[in-house]
This record gives sequence, C-alpha cells and structure tokens, in this order.
Amino acid sequence: MNNPKVTLVGAGPGDPELLTLKAVKAIGQASVLFVDDLVSEEIVAFAAPGARIVYVGKRGGCKSTPQAFIEKLMVMAAREGENVVRLKGGDPFIFGRGGEEVEHLQAAGIRVEVVNGITAGLAAVTSLGVPLTHRQHAHGVVFVTGHAKPGDAGTDWRLLAATAHSARLTLVIYMGVSGAERIQNELLSGLPADTPVAVIQNASLPTQRHIATTLARLFADVKLSGLASPSVIVVGDVVSALAQAAEHPEVRRSA
Repeated sequence: MNNPKVTLVGAGPGDPELLTLKAVKAIGQASVLFVDDLVSEEIVAFAAPGARIVYVGKRGGCKSTPQAFIEKLMVMAAREGENVVRLKGGDPFIFGRGGEEVEHLQAAGIRVEVVNGITAGLAAVTSLGVPLTHRQHAHGVVFVTGHAKPGDAGTDWRLLAATAHSARLTLVIYMGVSGAERIQNELLSGLPADTPVAVIQNASLPTQRHIATTLARLFADVKLSGLASPSVIVVGDVVSALAQAAEHPEVRRSA
C-alpha cells in the first residue's frame, strides 16, 4: 500500500452513547480493529460485520499484550492495506500510550489520525454532578497517573500537594487505587486532612460505584468499600458539591 494509515480512536469511558460521531464512523469503516481491554462489547459492536477484531488488552496488574507487539501488529496490518483502527479506552492521548504509538507508527512511515474520546476522569465527576473547575473552588485541574512504570520514581506527590493547595487545583488521579495509602500520606503533607475526595469505579457504566470521603480517610474508605481498578480518584474542593448535587438531582448530567 502506497500510503498506509492507522486511526487511533478514543472509545470513551465505556458508555457507548458517549462515543463521538467521528469515532463511530471510524470504527464502522475499519477492516481490522486492535481493541483495548477496557473497551466494551457494545462499542465493538459498531464494527462492520466482516471486520477482524484483535483484542490486545493492557491493564495494570493483569496479563497484558506487550506494547511493542501491538505496535508491530499495527504496522504490519497497515502495510498490508488494511483500514486499521486502534480502539482505546478513554482518550488516546490521556494515559492511553497514544503518544508512544504515534511516534512508532510515524517512524515506520505510517500516517496516523487521532479521534479523541471522553476521558474517564471527566466522565466520572460529570456523572456525579461535580465540575472539575469552579470559579470559587478550583482554578485548574491536573490529570496525573498513580502508577509509575518500572524504574521510574513516579509522581512527586508532596510537591503536587503543595502546588494544588497554593494554586487551588483539582487533582484527578488515574490508576491510583492500588497506591491509595501512599498517595494519601504524601498528599497530606501539603493538603488539609478534610480535603474532599471522591473515588469512582467503572465511570459511566451500569456497574459504576463511588464513595465520597476526605483525604484523611481515603485509604480506609477505599479498603472498606472494596472499590478496585478501574477507578479514578478526584481530590479537591469541587467534590464538596456532591452533597449539593444529591439535594438537587436536576443538575446532574449523564456521563
């Protein structure tokens, strides 16, 4: 094929109704789809009847398809003339390794198009009627991973806590449940113990669950609730709006 191409498509947080029109179109036109573990069957169902579906799951703590092997498969399929879609949970460019894949594909001479998806951190709080920014409570938002790759020291939580407190930022922590105890202890170095926190599991899906707590109670309440991955931890004063949202359900939005 003279001009091979791969499309990285964000499948959003799980609810198929949150797909963009562009995502649905790309999925339907694909001849082969490389599908992440967190993408629901309802979303895969938008593929054409004759499309080849290749599941290349990647989840922390679970058996995963090596990233290098996924990239090799995409290059091979594109060069063979396939209409290739890489279907990724959330947004390809927010903790989806989309940047790595774009670099690898472009180095191999493959054109890349990216279709954005709603990221889980946004969908999670929206489903609870909570904003990520608010003129009175939060002047900005930080998306950060709670899971460092092997050999990487990871996030400097103490520095981040001090910055969030002084700049009035909301923290949205992906892949942080397994490290909740350490995250809590280090964030307490710069944030008040009564800082509101929400933890949301399976955002936007029928199985969604959440807890509202404080930073001082984060680890204990996560353990008590049994919440597990995939979950998003949201830290900041915006979460205090949870009580108000419960009292005024008409302001809640579907996400």
